[in-house]
Amino acid sequence: MGKVLYIAEKPSVAQEFAKALKINGQRKDGYLESQDSIVTWCVGHLVTMSYPEKYDIKYKRWSFDTLPFLPREFKYEVIPGVQKQFDIVKGLLNRPDVETIYVCTDSGREGEYIYRLVAQMAGVKDKKQRRVWIDSQTEEEILRGIREAKDLSSYDNLANSAYLRAKEDYLMGINFSRVLTLRYGNSVSSYLKSKYQAIAVGRVMTCVLGMVVRR
Repeated sequence: MGKVLYIAEKPSVAQEFAKALKINGQRKDGYLESQDSIVTWCVGHLVTMSYPEKYDIKYKRWSFDTLPFLPREFKYEVIPGVQKQFDIVKGLLNRPDVETIYVCTDSGREGEYIYRLVAQMAGVKDKKQRRVWIDSQTEEEILRGIREAKDLSSYDNLANSAYLRAKEDYLMGINFSRVLTLRYGNSVSSYLKSKYQAIAVGRVMTCVLGMVVRR
């Protein structure tokens, strides 16, 4: 009989799932395992979008000649600092004895995105994938979420939304940060009496900066 794998977004949440499921198995490096179940975790994001120079080395140098940067297909990579945990999770997701994967990342767009990127990079195939959607981490709620888990495909629209939001943030940050730095970086450096000053632009941080300035 095959095993069931539960994957949470954070180690602390994984511990709550293990407790609710009464998994008292052996604690191993990056996961818990009992006779019929495995509980593992991400540590927030394990995968991220690649910087422009990974597409072509010419993008490493900031220049108006290479803007706007609008790739046809986006590249992704494992975040170096969490490579070890990614390798552990990848191995578990693709273990021959794992038949069903319960996705227990946070119930929301970002949680969906975190798992989808991991599954994409890990090359998960031919596994039953079910989505656990819970409002709290009480034992009762966790067990209800597992019991009522839907097929992962039921959340494809949420995943598409997450991918689109990330691409929008990426393109805005990359292009506007470079444009404004190239145009105004020297003036800002001169004013601050610093050697070099990059001007960072982001969907959230720019709005927050505007609020701070107005305040």
